Amino acid sequence: MFQRLILDDSAALYTIAAFSVAASIYAAVAWRALRMRRAQAERFANLPFETETPASQHERRSEPSPH
Repeated sequence: MFQRLILDDSAALYTIAAFSVAASIYAAVAWRALRMRRAQAERFANLPFETETPASQHERRSEPSPH
């Protein structure tokens, strides 16, 4: 019975530690994004994300074949 109490306490500790690590990572990413220089933000905004990608199976069925 006493061994189970020790494990229950450590499980809560692991949960709190995992939440703290995850929260600190999100906070660091948010801080860097908020402190980013305007020139760098504009450069990221103009990145070419509109590259040609293959269509998914659902899109292939709904569109007529180009052949």
